[in-house]
Amino acid sequence: MGAFRFAASFAILAVNASICVADEPDFYKGKQVSLILSAGEGGGYTNYARVFAPYFSAHLPGHPTIVVQNMPGGGGIRAMNQLANNMPKDGTALGLVHSSVPFAPLYGVKAANFDPRQMTWVGSLAVASAMCVAWGKSGIANFDDLKKREFIVGGSGAGSQMETLPTMLNRMFGTKIKIISGYKGGNDVFLAMERGEVHGRCGGLVSSIRSTRPEWFPKKMINVPIQIALERSSLFPDVPAIVEFAKDEQVRNVLELVLSPQAMDRPIVGPGGIPPERVAMLRKAFHDGMNDPAFIVDAGKQNLEIEEVSGERLAQVIARAYSMPPEIVRIANESMNLTGSNLD
Repeated sequence: MGAFRFAASFAILAVNASICVADEPDFYKGKQVSLILSAGEGGGYTNYARVFAPYFSAHLPGHPTIVVQNMPGGGGIRAMNQLANNMPKDGTALGLVHSSVPFAPLYGVKAANFDPRQMTWVGSLAVASAMCVAWGKSGIANFDDLKKREFIVGGSGAGSQMETLPTMLNRMFGTKIKIISGYKGGNDVFLAMERGEVHGRCGGLVSSIRSTRPEWFPKKMINVPIQIALERSSLFPDVPAIVEFAKDEQVRNVLELVLSPQAMDRPIVGPGGIPPERVAMLRKAFHDGMNDPAFIVDAGKQNLEIEEVSGERLAQVIARAYSMPPEIVRIANESMNLTGSNLD
């Protein structure tokens, strides 16, 4: 009798599971999905979200309405905390976040109340090599200038690349970059450059500039003194990558860790706990949307640099970073001045 009960119970569970899977295609029908952006309005994140959202929806069964919500603050940590701790864990709340944010807990940032290894990584819209850009009239043209003259850049919080990367350059390579914090996002820093409030900006930039200031590069309105990357970009073959100035293997390892976010520019993430079947559905819709010919055309019209990175790959990048030796993490942490940061 006991064996019969067990078999019957197992059969009921199997039926329920099959019903759950069968219902998955209808889950999003008539629903609204929140896409939380960790940046302010008007910048590159907003452009990417608004262009991609219709295609993401079109390839999700049920075609939910995707509502883009800007939630800047703390270099992107505010949005990530909200997503991880306060949003539904059913696939109706996702985020398009700063690529540096998932690494904040690794460096002990006090305000980062999440574990990226437990979150749901859907995919990334691009990869990016970071760089510093200087307004043409600033007098900053090359890497030597960064070591000889004060270079004033804007930032949006201690957890963002706009602040961690120039801090790292100062501490590891002797540059003289001064950071003016408090801007809501990258677009506000671009406006500050145009107004003459700051000389420039450091951080992931090419896609943002091409989508919001497409005339800057062709008209040579800005200079690129250094690429904060592990190799030179084909877009700027004459501008050195910072790894070329690494003095030893330890510095190169630190740079690998610090620059891990470049492999996942514009990542889309959800809270942990989303049912596996729904995660698979989201990842498939992301893949299909990224490869939709109409999206590729629209992205080109908006000057958006796109390169698909799978959710599985994002999880691998994060796992590798969190497995780095403590000494490498410590040096990277100190070089970016993240230890004990308490962001708003």
